[in-house]
Amino acid sequence: MTQTANSTLHILPRGEWGEYMRVTPESAGWEHLGFAARLLRRDEVWEGQTGAFEYGLVVLGGVCSVHSSRGSWPAMGRRADVFSGMPYGLYLPPDTRFSVKAESEKLDLACGWCAAAGLHPPRLVTPETSAVEIRGGGNATRQINSIFPPGFGCERLVAVEVFTPGGNWSSYPPHKHDVHRVDAAGQLLEADLEEVYFYKISPPQGYAIQRVYTSDARLDATMVARNNQVVLVPEGYHPVAAAPGYNTYYLNFLAGSAQSLANSDDPTHAWVKETWREKDPRLPLVK
Repeated sequence: MTQTANSTLHILPRGEWGEYMRVTPESAGWEHLGFAARLLRRDEVWEGQTGAFEYGLVVLGGVCSVHSSRGSWPAMGRRADVFSGMPYGLYLPPDTRFSVKAESEKLDLACGWCAAAGLHPPRLVTPETSAVEIRGGGNATRQINSIFPPGFGCERLVAVEVFTPGGNWSSYPPHKHDVHRVDAAGQLLEADLEEVYFYKISPPQGYAIQRVYTSDARLDATMVARNNQVVLVPEGYHPVAAAPGYNTYYLNFLAGSAQSLANSDDPTHAWVKETWREKDPRLPLVK
C-alpha cells in the first residue's frame, strides 16, 4: 500500500485468488471498520466466524450459497460484475459461523465488519429490496444503490454502492462526517464515521481521482484510484472525479458513532447545488 498523509490508498496484488484486499482497524489506524474482498473459483469455500463483529457481505460478481449457524441462503447473486446489475447483500450478526461456496466460475465478494452487541438477526438484501437514488445534477449526477442503508436492522454498519459516469463527479459538493453533532432538539446533524471506498472501473484500465482534505489543511491528499483499489477516509471532505470515458463504481462501507450517513457539505462549495438544472441522462447505469 502507498501512504499519503493520513489517508491510505491500498493496492491490489495482481492476479491473486483468495483474499486480495484487507483493511483492519489496526492497519487503517482507526477504531471501528474492517473491510476485505476475495475471489473464489467455482466450488471453493470460504469459512468464517463473525466473533464479536457484525458482518456485511456484498456479492460484487457471481453467485454463491451461504450456510451459517443462523440460517442458509442457497442462491445469492446474479450479476457477472458490478456494472451488469443490482446487488445482493447479507447481514450476519456476531457469534455466527458461516461458509460461502462459489456457485459460478468466479465469485467476487466483499465484506465489511465492525464490533457489535448482537441485537439484530441475519437479513438478506436482494436487487428488489435495494433502493436506487439518482443524486446530484449536471456533471455531478450519480447513482446510489442502498445495501445496508441508515435505518437498516444492524448496529453500526452502513453500505451503499455508487456509480459515477465517465467525466462526472460524485461525493460532491465535498462533504464530511467526522464529528458527532446534534441540534438542540437532539436531532443528528453529523455522524463521526470511518469510510472505505472500494473501486471498480469500466473499462478496467481507467481511473478515478479522489481528494481527502480538512478545512484547516492538516490533511490534504489527492490520489489516483484504479480498479480494485481502496481509499480510506478517516476524516475530512472526500470528493471523487471519474476520468472521461471510464465509468466508476465504488462500494462504501462506513461505521462510527451512529448507523447514519448524516454529513456536512464544505460551505465553500455548497453553492454548486443551486446551479443544477437537470440530471445526467446516462443514469441509471445499472438496473
